[in-house]
Amino acid sequence: MTNLSVHRAGRRALTGLALTGLLALTACGANSDPAAEPKETSGGGGSVVIGSADFPESQIIAEIYAGALKAEGIDASTKLNIGSREIYYSAVEEGSVDIVPDYSGNLLLFVDPEAAAASPEDIAEALPDALKAKSADVNLGILEPSEAENKDAMVVTPATAEEYGLKSITDMAEVCGELTIGAPSTFQERSYGLPGLKEKYGCEPGGFESINDGGGAVTLEALLNDDVQVVDIYTTTPSIEDNDLVVLEDPENLFIAQQVLPLVNLDTVNEDAQDVLNEVSSQLTTEDLIDLNRQVSGDEKRNPADAAADWLEEKGLAG
Repeated sequence: MTNLSVHRAGRRALTGLALTGLLALTACGANSDPAAEPKETSGGGGSVVIGSADFPESQIIAEIYAGALKAEGIDASTKLNIGSREIYYSAVEEGSVDIVPDYSGNLLLFVDPEAAAASPEDIAEALPDALKAKSADVNLGILEPSEAENKDAMVVTPATAEEYGLKSITDMAEVCGELTIGAPSTFQERSYGLPGLKEKYGCEPGGFESINDGGGAVTLEALLNDDVQVVDIYTTTPSIEDNDLVVLEDPENLFIAQQVLPLVNLDTVNEDAQDVLNEVSSQLTTEDLIDLNRQVSGDEKRNPADAAADWLEEKGLAG
């Protein structure tokens, strides 16, 4: 019997112990249709389908969830690359998938655009009521959040940090007019983008360069060539570590907490499956995501399922 199986057996012995989860739903963007037909379920989690958004990190985490469930004898399959948050959220609501990996802060803003919570604790506290209000007729929920987090960040080169004395966005604000920011075009309008920089830090950059590769190679090249001095890059992007880039501190929480967690249909994902997913979350770290992203999106170009399988083996979750 695995350690997880022992844990689950002991957990079942504690009658009345509630799952430490928060009712919730999720959100991202959209450009592809989920499989419209609801899957057949066996009343309480006999089999589950794990979906993913349309980017590699989400696919990797979905494969981790599926592999961990299979290792514990739970019938699990994947339906990857569904699309943006609007699409995969609807897929969970409609029942074509049962589980999707998501990010706590963006989930909250999706279900409640007026939410003001920023810290992990405040977001966790705000989510239940917000999610119930969004999807009152469906028993959706989130399970335990992981330590792993992937959020936007203002990033500079070591040379720029030294030249301007930059350690935080507060420091950046003092010289903002001398800097050009490179980011996706949506950064000009989103609350955490240019409007948020102005509102929270009084920062109005001297220039803005629209770079729509999600903080990828084009963004990195522009930064390293000093075509732009500051870029918006997700914190699990391997190029930050690989190029010794400096992530500026964010004391005003412009970029709210974004812990990785499972969005689930609580009517089809039973307690045993929930235990497995919570165990995954207890071991998944930001450093793991950086390494996994490097394997899949870097020179190796590994299959997400293979990278996930190795991670599960390393963590003792492969059965």
